[in-house]
Amino acid sequence: MSQRRLIALIDGEHHPAAVGDALASVNDEAVVVAVVFCGGSEKVPQAVLDDPVTHYGFPLVRGDGAVDALGKALAATSGADGVIDLADEPVLPLSEKLRLASMALAAGLTYEAPGMSLKPMHRTTVDFAGPKLAVIGTGKRTGKTAVCGHLAMLLKDRGVAPAIVSMGRGGPAEPQVARPDTGLADLLEIARSGIHAASDYLEDAVLAGVPTVGCRRVGGGPAGETAFTNFAEGAAVAARLPGIDALLFEGSGASVPPVEADRTICITGSLEQADLLTGPLRLIESDLVLVHAGDPELLEAAAKWCDGQVVAFELEPTVAEPLPDDAVSALFTTGAHQVSGADPVVHSANLARRAELEHDLEAAALAGCTHYLTEIKAAGIDTVAMHADRVGAKVVFVCNRPVGVGCDLDAVLEGEYAAATGTAQTTG
Repeated sequence: MSQRRLIALIDGEHHPAAVGDALASVNDEAVVVAVVFCGGSEKVPQAVLDDPVTHYGFPLVRGDGAVDALGKALAATSGADGVIDLADEPVLPLSEKLRLASMALAAGLTYEAPGMSLKPMHRTTVDFAGPKLAVIGTGKRTGKTAVCGHLAMLLKDRGVAPAIVSMGRGGPAEPQVARPDTGLADLLEIARSGIHAASDYLEDAVLAGVPTVGCRRVGGGPAGETAFTNFAEGAAVAARLPGIDALLFEGSGASVPPVEADRTICITGSLEQADLLTGPLRLIESDLVLVHAGDPELLEAAAKWCDGQVVAFELEPTVAEPLPDDAVSALFTTGAHQVSGADPVVHSANLARRAELEHDLEAAALAGCTHYLTEIKAAGIDTVAMHADRVGAKVVFVCNRPVGVGCDLDAVLEGEYAAATGTAQTTG
């Protein structure tokens, strides 16, 4: 069995003799193919950096900071298996270590530091000849479902027949196909049976009007892997649906679909999610990154990590159907306080906070609301829609429409589909 080939990370806060011995020890059990100097000068004079082989036993890869130096090593080194981190604070605090881990994992390498070992996520190949696009996020509530559903509608409008595969923390035990004509009555029936009726796959089916396969997942690791999921099985189910031309794989929270995709679209949440921990991994692996407008720092961070296109966008909450002129409406969301196409008298952003939501529902009943406007999320069906059904109010769904800022987002998304089509034809 051949020895592992490792890229080592070191710093100048350790004495060269100690680091040299550590590198020699690593090299006894593996092959050190590159040594990256991450910075620091407390114990390393310039003379050592001028003659690293004498002091460390290896030449050093240096750059403008640790990220730049590791990038140079990855570009110049072929056949490496992993990165071993022998550096420490203050040069490499945990946040910086995980940025470097993101780079290693994106290159298909393992990352090892004392007490921590990360490996690239295994992705299953789906037996499907058409284009496959993944829509992922750097965290929860970034707009993945809105973007994935919007992309599905764009494709449907141009004559393409897509299917969405979605996973959620309340998804079904076995992959479940939701028909494109799924409606409120179906969701209420699901809720009354004790099953979560606001899963992302149901929202996709209702609002996008395309067949959707629902899957479940439990847990989420730093590299986007889940502890348990039936997503690969769900993707196989979607691939066998008759008449399907394209597959859209939708992530959950910061978890990534464990299947191969031709193109990946990532929606960023906060600056912390995009630039700290292993958030950069998702951006590095993406072909298109969508950044919520109004945060120039987030836009800059996304552009730093993603080699593809980075564009700003907004989510515009809007009613899925027009309201009558005499409607008295109440709005229930996970965050938005306004919605296009309505002027609600009760505003609730408590769909994910059930105790507060009960008070908002009482306020809607006291106000005589005739229309309950709700997102298909959290308690939108099993609480809001069922309450509306009891009091005789009409439920109108709220969708979040993604709109480009300074760009034609529809054209950008259709460009990703075109790119995926070319990739699929090349590899399939």
